[in-house]
Order: sequence, then structure tokens, then C-alpha cells
Amino acid sequence: MLEIKEITKTFDKGTVNEKRALNGLSLTLSDGDFVTVIGSNGAGKSTMLNAVAGVFPVDSGQIVADGVDITRQKEHRRASVFGRVFQDPMMGTCATMLIEENLALAARRGQRRGMKWGITRKEREWYKDSLKTLGLGLEDRLSDKAGLLSGGQRQALTLLMASLKRPKVLLLDEHTAALDPGTAAKVLDMTDRIVTEGRLTTLMITHNMRDAIYHGNRLVMMNAGRIVVDISGEEKKRLTVNELLDMFATASGNTAVNDSMVLPEA
Repeated sequence: MLEIKEITKTFDKGTVNEKRALNGLSLTLSDGDFVTVIGSNGAGKSTMLNAVAGVFPVDSGQIVADGVDITRQKEHRRASVFGRVFQDPMMGTCATMLIEENLALAARRGQRRGMKWGITRKEREWYKDSLKTLGLGLEDRLSDKAGLLSGGQRQALTLLMASLKRPKVLLLDEHTAALDPGTAAKVLDMTDRIVTEGRLTTLMITHNMRDAIYHGNRLVMMNAGRIVVDISGEEKKRLTVNELLDMFATASGNTAVNDSMVLPEA
């Protein structure tokens, strides 16, 4: 479903600030894979996701989605392929628009815009039914502005919007990092349910190793712009945080690795 082949990316090339963010990175996701991505700060996790989404071009390599080479496609051309949820809950919705208007934008992602009536009765019922699955009572607030929602509610709405049209790949960029622990847990539960019910191929970046182990069917760890650990199946289910730290130390050659390198500060 998604093939990342030997991609490289260097920022500020030729300057004193030159940074090689991706270093021949390769990763393949099969249809229905739910892959969690872990790694220390600067490992290249978000750079990889931005490259896949088309935020910037890669220097070399290839990105293929559902058999189509999208390496040189602009970001807006990939809108029908990827659904994305950002770390900042405020980025995925338009605060001044109604909840139903935000959902309408998501439902029309990648489509041509016409002059027909904005939201039909049938569409409104679809939005209500979809919002009910979140269990937040938002189905009764379709005419509220998204800016009136809490951070957790907006992130749940963004998650629904990103998955509404069953994208080829769902991209989750530390989408619970800005939420309090209780709300983050609820959004992750919603994520599991939405991904499972929709059989969505998913790439989820997280700083939390426990979340990376608990969620998804496959875990990869990045270091210096490359994949250094890739485990799945029963091996992943039996994995512990300490074992994951040991794997990282062995793969990266860094014997001083500790929790603070891959977990956010308390």
C-alpha cells in the first residue's frame, strides 16, 4: 500500500546548519498494516511523514502509494491518498467553521468543487452517525463552531475527518502528544477502533514507547534518518520497554541510551 524506497533529505544544504534528516530510508507498509514509529528527537520521524505527505520534496529515492509513484506530486495532489492528524489539535480543523462544515470539507477532500448546495440532508445524517461513534455527544452540536471544542474534542473530530473517506494511508504525527494523559488514552482508543473497523493502513509516530508497543501490529524505530528496528507479530506483543531500549542501543551503537532519549520529559 505504501513503499518508501531509499529516500534522502538534507536541510540547509551547503550551510553551517546542514542537516541530513533522512539517510536512505526504506519502509514498506502492506494493506491494513498499523505501524507505530518511535525514535529519539532528531531521528527523522516527522521528516519522513512530511516527505510522504508531500510537504517538501525528497532529494532522492521514491515514494509509491497503492502502486502509483507520487514522489514528485505536490501536497494537494496527495489529498485523496492520505488522511493526516497533526500533533497540534488546532491544526486539523477550522475554528471559525461549524462542525458540519469541517466534516463537509473532509468529505469533499480531493474532489472538484461545484456550485451545488453545501450540505444535503443525507450528508448531515451521515455526519451525525459518524460523530456518534466518537461517544462525545458531538452529533448534537453540528451547528457549533469547531473553535468551541476542547483540544481533545477537536483532535477526535480531526481523526474522524482524516478517516471519513477511508484514505489509502492514515498518517498520525504524534497526534496525542499535546493532550493530557486521560484524553490521550481516549483518543488512542478511538484511533484503534477507527483503524480496525475501517481496515486502514496507518503510520503513527509517537514519543511514547509503551504506546508504540501496545498499539498497532508492527513497530519500527528510527535513528539518524534510518530504520534500525522493525518488529511485528508475536515478537511485538511480547516486547517490553526495557527490551526495546536494548534493541535501540544495539542497533544504533549507542550504549548510553535511556528513557529520556525516546520518551518526553514528565
